[in-house]
Amino acid sequence: MIGYVTLGTNNLARAAAYYDALLADVGAKRMMETEQFVAWSVKADQPGLALTQPFDKKPATVGNGVMVALEVDSTAKVDAMHRRALQLGGTDEGAAGPRGEGFYAGYFRDLDGNKLSFFYTG
Repeated sequence: MIGYVTLGTNNLARAAAYYDALLADVGAKRMMETEQFVAWSVKADQPGLALTQPFDKKPATVGNGVMVALEVDSTAKVDAMHRRALQLGGTDEGAAGPRGEGFYAGYFRDLDGNKLSFFYTG
């Protein structure tokens, strides 16, 4: 059902460089971009992640309680991606680890304060 998720940014070049480096580790590449928007996906027919400068020209803000969860294929990949997000300048919102039976996740905020998670179920 989800085609893509869009996050707001106030500095597209900086945010795009962060996600280029982070998402490359899961095989995602830029699939579309304009002067105001960049989108990544692993495959064109799978959900993607996008960044945009708000259309209304007002500052991008973070929604409290809003989070984007990105699925990966192992707990080791969750650990690695959470660590990578922090190495690139993100902030920790919950160390990678089990969050109930069969669910493993690590939480972080990107350079604009958007909350994301890498997770694995299995």
